[in-house]
Amino acid sequence: KNPKKKKKKKKKKKKMAEPVKVCVTGAAGQIGYSILPMIASGRMLGANTRLELNLLDIPQCEESLRGVAMEIQDCAFPLVT
Repeated sequence: KNPKKKKKKKKKKKKMAEPVKVCVTGAAGQIGYSILPMIASGRMLGANTRLELNLLDIPQCEESLRGVAMEIQDCAFPLVT
């Protein structure tokens, strides 16, 4: 007597797409600072598109740029890698 075994369907794992590289120039400025949360939340490329953010500014703004980068990390946007 063989008990009937239920066949388990193998779920196909969706392969995550490579993140889209986005470079924001003037990221420490007012416009860059305002637009970064919108980009990171998926409003620009969609809610399912992972992002690799590159923040760029002039050397004189390096300290401010570090602060902006820390804020993006603190917000823990799920799309940002």
